[in-house]
Amino acid sequence: MTRTAFATLVTALLAGTLALAGAPQTRAAAPHATQSQAECANRTLPPSPVDTSEEPPPGEASPAPPSVPETPAGGERMAECGLVRPEGSPAPPPDITSQAWLVQDLDSGDVLAAKNPHGRYRPASLVKTLLALVVLEELPADHTVVATKANADQECTCVGIVEGGEYTVEQLVHALLMRSGNDVAHTLAGALGGVEQAVDKMNALAEWLGAADTRAATPSGLDGPGMMTSAYDMSVIFSYAMRQPAYAEAVGTREIRFPGGTGEPDFPVYNDNRLWSSYDGFLGGKTGFTDDARHTYAGAAERDGRRVAVVMLRSEPQPVMVSEQAQRLLDYGFDLAASGGEPVGTVTTEPTASPVGDEQADTDVAGAGAPTPDDPFGTTGWIVTLVVTLLVIAGMLVGHHKGVLRRPE
Repeated sequence: MTRTAFATLVTALLAGTLALAGAPQTRAAAPHATQSQAECANRTLPPSPVDTSEEPPPGEASPAPPSVPETPAGGERMAECGLVRPEGSPAPPPDITSQAWLVQDLDSGDVLAAKNPHGRYRPASLVKTLLALVVLEELPADHTVVATKANADQECTCVGIVEGGEYTVEQLVHALLMRSGNDVAHTLAGALGGVEQAVDKMNALAEWLGAADTRAATPSGLDGPGMMTSAYDMSVIFSYAMRQPAYAEAVGTREIRFPGGTGEPDFPVYNDNRLWSSYDGFLGGKTGFTDDARHTYAGAAERDGRRVAVVMLRSEPQPVMVSEQAQRLLDYGFDLAASGGEPVGTVTTEPTASPVGDEQADTDVAGAGAPTPDDPFGTTGWIVTLVVTLLVIAGMLVGHHKGVLRRPE
């Protein structure tokens, strides 16, 4: 082999090695998961709206739905449609009307049972949990917010915000979660920089938590273009929220005194969650309703040292009230947990990504080719190893070739 031919061979090998190293590393999804996702109703979009609330402004297109992850968050069974429960476990209670629900052990994250866990539906006021979490992260509890006319004129349900009224963040967060005030949501969004900025921050938080089915369109949960979540995602968000002391304290409060505006007396605001009066060990939760979302619910309770939480989407109050359905699902969850059955998935509350920014960009650059559990050398390590090996072989062959030329005839 001539030197030129050998050099050409080495160059080709190196180019092929680098091309392979630079190719995206993908894994095929489990056939069972892929097939189930393809067959699930509302796997990409929520049911069609019944009104015009989700129509985008003139000249704007409705946002495309988030892509469906190839591998479902929470485990393979979370890609299943319909009822997902441990093998041999009892059927769920009767008269549960929710099109999607999930019951979890709030401390371990075990999914005890679910229905259409990654089906996409609208959250209604459950999305206020995202708003509350952003506010609690960014604004001090004693920070004072002065309400505007736009805050006071929001579409109700309303707490009673008054133009010119002064409110602390702590008071607003309690009213937001206890009474689900849309006027309060608009006021807090303004304190975060405006509605658009608040929604962007809510979506960034959802992404940070790995809630890939979720997109907030409004800070209050009123329907808007592209609004969606899933029972799994909302379980992730609610579980994370219940680990934040200020959030857990707010949803666990029965009554507060709320400022009445300039020259007006304070007035009582009561928690609107019916389970406070009907379910022993109730820890708190969040309710929601819009015409498009129908009834939504998230709540948690404690029994014998175990905490169980439920999320319900697109529920109807017939033949029994949604609060009664929530109680039945909580009972079902406690029974499944006590039986010691195998969980059907995991609610992951550890963030799976970092907020996008300069720090993340630096991390992405620094982490290029970093080792993974399946590849201890990392992409860069394999490239270096192959290049060195090829160069060593090249040196040996070239030396051998020179020796042949010098050998006397």
